[in-house]
Amino acid sequence: MHQGDIEIRDIEMSFGANPVLRGVDMSIPQGAVTALLGANGAGKSTLIKVLSGVYPEHKGTVQFGGKSVHLGSPADSRAVGIETVYQRIDDGIIPGLSVAENLLFERIVTGKIRRIASLSSMIAPAREVAQALELDWSNSFLRKDVFELGIADKQMLTLARSLSRTPKLLILDEPTSALSQVEVDRLFEVIRRLRDSGVAILYVSHRLGEIDSLADSLVVLRDGTIRGEQRTPFNWDEALGHMLGEIAVREMEEFQERRGTETCLSLCNIQLFQRSRPFDLTVNNGEVLGIVGLLGSGKSELARGIYGADNFISGEMSIGGIPYAPKGPPAAIKERVFLVPEDRAAESMLPGWSIAQTVSLPFPSKITSGFVLNFSEERKGGEQIIADLGVVATGADQGVDALSGGNQQKVVVGRWLQGNPKLLLLDEPFRGVDIGARREISKKTRTVSGEGNAVIVLTSDIDEALEVSDRIVVLVDGEVRFDSYVTQTNREQILSKMSEVA
Repeated sequence: MHQGDIEIRDIEMSFGANPVLRGVDMSIPQGAVTALLGANGAGKSTLIKVLSGVYPEHKGTVQFGGKSVHLGSPADSRAVGIETVYQRIDDGIIPGLSVAENLLFERIVTGKIRRIASLSSMIAPAREVAQALELDWSNSFLRKDVFELGIADKQMLTLARSLSRTPKLLILDEPTSALSQVEVDRLFEVIRRLRDSGVAILYVSHRLGEIDSLADSLVVLRDGTIRGEQRTPFNWDEALGHMLGEIAVREMEEFQERRGTETCLSLCNIQLFQRSRPFDLTVNNGEVLGIVGLLGSGKSELARGIYGADNFISGEMSIGGIPYAPKGPPAAIKERVFLVPEDRAAESMLPGWSIAQTVSLPFPSKITSGFVLNFSEERKGGEQIIADLGVVATGADQGVDALSGGNQQKVVVGRWLQGNPKLLLLDEPFRGVDIGARREISKKTRTVSGEGNAVIVLTSDIDEALEVSDRIVVLVDGEVRFDSYVTQTNREQILSKMSEVA
């Protein structure tokens, strides 16, 4: 063992009668990137929170360089050099404060910066923190209320703040889920630089391509125990078998392309941006259409336009040959056109609401009689989602914001499935979702199309699109650059089209 290596010994953690970690033993060496893999409910988030001091009541020990450390709180964890960047981005920011104040928040709390200090005096030190990720943020940007930032900027903020504290162990939980490719490349450069300087890095991601290019070793967690460990080069068939079980892996390999013959949605002369040219597109019943594009490609604008949340600059739509021009989401929902938005936490969930309440939110008429709410029916809907999609939860009354990211997404997707969608739109449905949850969502998505309806999956990840889609469309700068069935194309061709310049 090297000084600074982290040893996790016989970690056990239960919630009531439910054991989540069952004697976990693993090593996280300094100067290396260790990838932690596991399907939904494997215990990854719980293990991270044990190391972060959030769950001090665990059994077992954590050792730094052979010495046991007490992680009784997040402050204790930071004191020994553990920094964690969580998947749920909003957990790491403080709305109402500026970007600069968020970057310097710990310094303000500990008194290193006076709480009555002017915002102007914080700009220079905040810029130094941002430079940890080479973020060239302007003075006006640093003065912004952090509430105004998009997901990617919030993620970069929390990453920069953690890196500024020179961690001994850096835990990254799905750090690239909201980032553009340029930002991902920048982050990977920083991670490699930290690794080479001797920092231990625990990297949690469902994107196997990232792990393959970045990690030195991997550990597979399943049902609260370590099922497999490997050093690079990785055997992915073996890793997937450890994560999901052999039956699930065989099911994934049995994918068969479907081609629809009837048109569900027709888009004619749709213009997404002032700078982009109009395009036509048809979406067929019985198919899953994967729309692939990088940040700024227009994916979300297309989804929101079809859903009636925003207006296209120009163009017309029809469903089943009948003109379709929703004045807003309620009109789209009436036509059974549903959208799972990119940011589930901000746009699909309400803080403190239960699974049952979240599921019933778009369809109040199903659980009301007159003005009376039928709590039994509401709970039944939540229980149905838990059963159908394998949501790991204590019951339908559990708060949805207490679930893991994968379980939250299952709830959000499941509630729309209950509405019998004619056209289901899923914008980045696998963001921050592990491969097990991704498989469950993919299966349900393909069930919708298999019943003769249409599904559009919008994603920046080619592998995700190929896993679930029958047909692939590449969107670049608001324009369709490629359209092909999956059996007639490959990953390299799609990537080439995504990187083409007009």
